[in-house]
Amino acid sequence: MEFAQAMKRELIVLGSGSSVGTPAIGCETDACLSDNPKNNRTRTSVFVPAPYGNFVVDTPPELRIQLTRERIPIVHAALFTHSHADHIFGLDDLRICGFKLEAPVELLCEEPVEEQIRQSFNYAFSADTPPAHRFAIPKFAFRRVALEPFELLGVSVQPIRLLHGRLPVLGFRFGDVAFCTDVSEIPEQSWPLLEGLDTLVLGALRDRPHPTHFTIDQALEVIERVSPRRAFLTHISAEMEHEETNRRLPNGVELAYDGLRIAF
Repeated sequence: MEFAQAMKRELIVLGSGSSVGTPAIGCETDACLSDNPKNNRTRTSVFVPAPYGNFVVDTPPELRIQLTRERIPIVHAALFTHSHADHIFGLDDLRICGFKLEAPVELLCEEPVEEQIRQSFNYAFSADTPPAHRFAIPKFAFRRVALEPFELLGVSVQPIRLLHGRLPVLGFRFGDVAFCTDVSEIPEQSWPLLEGLDTLVLGALRDRPHPTHFTIDQALEVIERVSPRRAFLTHISAEMEHEETNRRLPNGVELAYDGLRIAF
């Protein structure tokens, strides 16, 4: 609580990379070979400080690295966009938070995401396996979310239905900031939820077409229609070098990077 109250109200981009990160294994693109730290992209996630605690959106494989890098000492809840590996496989890194809190870390998601998390982390939810010691089993508690707005730790959250290829996923709006990663289509009923934004954080994988992600140009079309004051592109592939890509983006739009802070 003291940490949350002391922090500025800034959303932190914990990770801005695609499912393989940048640099990727065996990659020799300009971004992968770069010394610019903004080309070092861990898998996509954001951190939100709230009046009554702190939460993350998605738990990527590098979550421990992201939280320690930003000096974030505790996380009270995790909100999930969908259940692909690069968005859930760092969940066990929150095990230490449940023991520090002496209470479960809340996991907020849709039903299919809960099912996948239970399957992937069955040891955390199985009553049949006695723990080897009291720190062995994480303390997690699920909370189902839908498309209706809800409150999380004192922050009003508006879910936004998006499509990731054929997969229905969620984006989230916190006040005048929206986070919409892993998206290739925005259903018509979701567009009004993106009106009046100060900042949009939007997934844009690369220049070449992809079946489940916006290209840079497609993301720019969304930004032009939504007209936020500023926009950051995230879930960026290793094909996109930070400085070179930013030079050709329009005013008010730039690539996100790990550690970026956005007031809200």
